[in-house]
Amino acid sequence: MIEALLPLMSFAFVSSITPGPNNIMLTSSGIWFGFRRSLPHVLGITFGFGVLLALCAFGIGELVVALPQLVIILKALGCAYLLYLAWQLRRMGVAGAGERAARPMSFAAAAVFQFANPKAWVMAITGASAFMPLLHKQPAWLAILIYCLVFCAINLPCVSVWAGAGAILRRYLERPLWRMVFAATMIVLTVYSALAIWF
Repeated sequence: MIEALLPLMSFAFVSSITPGPNNIMLTSSGIWFGFRRSLPHVLGITFGFGVLLALCAFGIGELVVALPQLVIILKALGCAYLLYLAWQLRRMGVAGAGERAARPMSFAAAAVFQFANPKAWVMAITGASAFMPLLHKQPAWLAILIYCLVFCAINLPCVSVWAGAGAILRRYLERPLWRMVFAATMIVLTVYSALAIWF
């Protein structure tokens, strides 16, 4: 089983630590609200993603891919939310405006967002397709449990790093000019993530 776990851990790390909708939102949350208030968002991501992993391991991911209309709906939901988030990020350019105007994403909202997050679907479907066959010597329920636990154990600290990075950046963004520059950068990255859904 070790020969399956090491590649799985590597895939989980690379896919979880690289930029995507979750990590961009967590950086923004860390800046606006600090790390502690962003924790429900962090935990909601990992929980929701864990559920998505389990569903894809059971074969739901293949069903979703086989239904083009459902794929389009998921893409549209993810794109709409990211564009809404980009619109909200414009307030970051004004010191204090973000904190007054918004609240951290809740555990439940972060968990549900995973089902509209195209990167999460790609990670879950690709991971299940690549690594579930390597765990075939285990009973099916145990293979799925191992797959989900290993992936989530690596995903949680990876996404936490992005919230922590935002919290660290928070103290350096007191100057209005730097705050505006960073807000513009985050808006561009968020809009790019929304558009990249359709690529």
